[in-house]
Amino acid sequence: MTEGRKGARKQASPLRRGLTLRKTASIVPQQSVQGRALLAVIVIMSFLACLTIGAVSMIRSTASAWASQISREITIQIKPDEAIDIEKSLLEARQLALNFVGTRSGKIMDKDATARLLEPWLGPGLDIDELPVPRLVIITIDEQNPPDFAAMRAELSKRIPQAYLDDHRTWVDRLVSMARTTVVIGSAVLGLVFFAMVLTVIFATRGALAGNRHIVEVLHFVGAESAFVAQEFQKHFLMISLKGSLAGAAMAAFCFAGAAWWQSRTLATPEADQAAALFGTFSIDWTGYLGIFLTMLVIAALTTLTARFTVMRTINEIDHIRSDPGRMDQFQA
Repeated sequence: MTEGRKGARKQASPLRRGLTLRKTASIVPQQSVQGRALLAVIVIMSFLACLTIGAVSMIRSTASAWASQISREITIQIKPDEAIDIEKSLLEARQLALNFVGTRSGKIMDKDATARLLEPWLGPGLDIDELPVPRLVIITIDEQNPPDFAAMRAELSKRIPQAYLDDHRTWVDRLVSMARTTVVIGSAVLGLVFFAMVLTVIFATRGALAGNRHIVEVLHFVGAESAFVAQEFQKHFLMISLKGSLAGAAMAAFCFAGAAWWQSRTLATPEADQAAALFGTFSIDWTGYLGIFLTMLVIAALTTLTARFTVMRTINEIDHIRSDPGRMDQFQA
């Protein structure tokens, strides 16, 4: 009896080894026109969103560096006048400014340095003595404890009437306003990109449901829960969104890295100087790359949640139509 059982097991074991379980097919087709189109759209949207985040971070960093550099210095301009000794007035203005609490050092720009400042507009070989060009005194101040600008301006006007104090407050206010405007514009662009992406995901999910509606209805009819069906679509669109957002984020990061590499290779050239004067450096710090990474995660999460909510709503419509077929026109409208 025992030998018969062992023989039966030996005969059954080859059959068992020959049997293979077929992999359960997914409800949503893995390769479809809607899926490829959605992947391309997510790549483009992710690239634009990450490009916006990086650009906003770059402009904010540049504006902050400019504002910090400007706020550390004040400038005293002395207009040339035949009634005064310009060199003596420069020394007197510097000493007067350094007497105030909150000033650290002072530097008088000589004629050669002044000529270099005007060289891009007036050309080389400029003779300062032939033009009524103001001479400058640059005073470095303590940002945490700045001097009394009103008192310094009044003292300069009394001692040297040709002197004018510029504390650069107007430029700092403009830079701060520009940075805030850039953040607002960038936030608006991000909102539009996310809104367009949500609409695209809704249409793609409804298209996938329309192509597999009979399967969803059969599964729902035999007792499959709505959460199970939604989870299948959720996993499908999660993979698409991760691939698309990763590709878009990588493209944006490579754009910034390539721009920074180009700027470092073209230093001291007219093109690089003009670009640096207008936009600052094209490199972004770690906060910019962190923003790109977080944007990628937000896009993936937003796509997944949108697909889930769309599937749940569509399944609820199927339930309402089944309970009341007369309301089919209402849901189709």
